[in-house]
Amino acid sequence: MKFDVFQIIGMVAVAVCGQGAIRLLVDHGDTGVLGGLHAGFGVTLGGYAAGVAAGAVLAGWSHGRAKALGRRG
Repeated sequence: MKFDVFQIIGMVAVAVCGQGAIRLLVDHGDTGVLGGLHAGFGVTLGGYAAGVAAGAVLAGWSHGRAKALGRRG
């Protein structure tokens, strides 16, 4: 069950950060969720890219763990 929650959190991170990155690429002034950083375009885009990567890794890892536990149980 906890791996399902981790998978959901990872996919939400992918969705939110991916949407924020696309929004930033279209309108450089719209920093979205990471607006509190008060950083430049590159740093903010890098933050969104890191969020997408971390979310994808978390979702993939938790999916693999949930599948492995399901086969044993």
